[in-house]
Amino acid sequence: MPFDFSLIKILVKYIGFSIAFVIILILLYLLCAFILSRIGVSEDKNIVNKTIPCYILTNGVHTDIVIPVFNSIMDWNTFLDYRDCTSIDSTNIYIGFGWGDKGFYLETPTWSDLKASTASKAAFGLSSSAMHVTWFQSELKESESCVKFFVSEEQYKLLVDYIRKSFVEYNGKPVHISAKHAHYGNNDTFYDAQSTYNIFFTCNTWANSALKQSGQKCAFWTPFDSGIFYHYKK
Repeated sequence: MPFDFSLIKILVKYIGFSIAFVIILILLYLLCAFILSRIGVSEDKNIVNKTIPCYILTNGVHTDIVIPVFNSIMDWNTFLDYRDCTSIDSTNIYIGFGWGDKGFYLETPTWSDLKASTASKAAFGLSSSAMHVTWFQSELKESESCVKFFVSEEQYKLLVDYIRKSFVEYNGKPVHISAKHAHYGNNDTFYDAQSTYNIFFTCNTWANSALKQSGQKCAFWTPFDSGIFYHYKK
């Protein structure tokens, strides 16, 4: 009995359609990301007395929000313990916050460590999230990857509220991730965080939303750090 190649042709056809469909979805996602990230949300021009210095900081992929450790509005040392990181240094003057997928943070210290399972869980919201906290002992140096901006006291309160609500708390304190590998250097550590990472709400979407809530200029929506920095480098 001769072999029926029609089934193979049908299978190849459906595989081709599936691959084409995935490629179209990826291209559509990237196109939307580009267009919506170029649509800016203007800063609140009615706010005066912007005296509190803050930074946006990127490592080329991920955006952190960096703010003072202490001022009259918030003392982060009453909420977070600098002793959770290995440097155990109380002289820090700035603190950085970066929300993201817990698997990416803890299991992927470098891109060469990235696993397909980690990426797929993150992309489709199947993993938990974490807050990466970094302490700084001095002013940050402005560069292509670091931009300084100022907020008013009212805007800072909104920013603090947004960041605090992103932590998982137990008895009023954030839940520290105490695994030995849960840090990148001597001045950082991780805590459990609210919400889940997915392709529509990434680490950079979180940072962009922090800027939006506190009345700063930002992108309408962006999953990438470039969408944020585009509005600060124009």
